[in-house]
Amino acid sequence: MPQWEQLLSLQKHGDKNKRLRQEQDETRLGFEVDYDRIIFSSAFRSLQDKTQVIPMSKTDFVHTRLTHSLEVSVVGRTLGRKVGIEILQKYPHLSNVHGHHYYDFGAIVAAAALAHDIGNPPFGHSGEKAIGEYFSHGDGQRFKKELTPTEFQDLSRFEGNANGFRLLNKSEPGIEGGLRISYATLGAFTKYPKESLPHRPTKEVSDKKFGFFQTERTIFKEVAEALGLQKKGDKNQIRYQRHPLAFLVEAADDICYTVIDFEDGINLGLIEEDKALEYLSKIIATRIDTSKYAALTTTKNRMNYLRSLAIGTLIDEAVRVFLENEEPIRAGEFHYPLLDKSKFKAQIDDIIKISIEKIYRSREVLEKEISGYKVLTTLLDCFTKAMERQEEGTATNYDQLILTNFLAELDFDGKSRYENLLEICSYVASLTDGNALRIFKKLEVGSL
Repeated sequence: MPQWEQLLSLQKHGDKNKRLRQEQDETRLGFEVDYDRIIFSSAFRSLQDKTQVIPMSKTDFVHTRLTHSLEVSVVGRTLGRKVGIEILQKYPHLSNVHGHHYYDFGAIVAAAALAHDIGNPPFGHSGEKAIGEYFSHGDGQRFKKELTPTEFQDLSRFEGNANGFRLLNKSEPGIEGGLRISYATLGAFTKYPKESLPHRPTKEVSDKKFGFFQTERTIFKEVAEALGLQKKGDKNQIRYQRHPLAFLVEAADDICYTVIDFEDGINLGLIEEDKALEYLSKIIATRIDTSKYAALTTTKNRMNYLRSLAIGTLIDEAVRVFLENEEPIRAGEFHYPLLDKSKFKAQIDDIIKISIEKIYRSREVLEKEISGYKVLTTLLDCFTKAMERQEEGTATNYDQLILTNFLAELDFDGKSRYENLLEICSYVASLTDGNALRIFKKLEVGSL
């Protein structure tokens, strides 16, 4: 079983000396440096123009990936601090000997939560599917014979979580080790600590998806072993138990999309306010001040109040479930999202069900997702063919224009076909909704 002093590791890729908590600058803790590096990264900034629920929505109060990520981070910080207080009481040597504070837990979860969507493509989850299906069902199938099964699985089931791990760790000229995030934060970030094959070997939540591409296989193994995470599966698989704090990052995301996506649906008029009150009241019944609620005169103010109560209630629930199962979680024997064991699971399921019916399957969302498929498939087809013909020495002038104008920042020389395809997929995933659409329009005009 990994010990908390390992799980709270401040080590970073390339470190030659051990980082000790007692030697940290309290005005800028290493885990807080992680947060700063993420928030100043170009990958994080791009989230301001990436879909959360409504693709390319012009409505002011609808969330983007950026506002969603900031809110998940805030919730994650609270979850981490509440858990940290109790963990330090249970294991006093963490503070007495190692110098940890409860806000260390909050800083780790906040940074990991801030980055949780950093690798997601434009146009929401349909963007992931569009990239994957280009290889599994589209013209990208032509590359299958050149790749190993796991490499092809990486592409045909393209995963935003794995792309996020890539972005946090990818070396750039003059920046060895990428953002150089602490191992504790990288561990908390990785909800699915396995490679893409075998696909869903068990029903455990940590096996639902995969957390890194083959290009990051070595660095992930290094992180997992430094944190003391237990290996699972056979000796040839890279598959580990979750970092305990990854459960809190997941809970923060679950709380926010359950409550705040629901709120977006109400603000958009997709869900009636009376129905929202009916569903939310089952979660906040013991907390709501009916006289205060009755005094609120606008839908926006009433929803702000209900949202705040619901988030607070679910935070307390997630903390309770985590602390009741702390040792099984740390031993890798707890295999569920925290809110699945909440006393409000039925109410959460009801809210998600109506969100799926009224929001995620609304006409506006579905039409924009269809457009997103067309945009990303066109970009992938154009970019991969230009790269392919350049490698084969048959590039046309048009291919050279594509490579120069859109892919100039990518270096294809001396790399395998898999690495180059992943570079293109990661580049396409890094585009904002607006940039992807603008490039698509340029390519379409150019083809006339």
